[in-house]
Amino acid sequence: MSPLVLILILILILFVLGITGVVKILLWIAIIAFLLWLIGFFVRGRRW
Repeated sequence: MSPLVLILILILILFVLGITGVVKILLWIAIIAFLLWLIGFFVRGRRW
């Protein structure tokens, strides 16, 4: 049980320390995906 507890504690520490970085990465991914979707939408709209 102790290795699992240590792993969980490490995951919690990394999550607490890196939550801002994770949020930034997720925001960047969302922005890039949204921009790609808009570009594809406009390209399709101009084609049709």
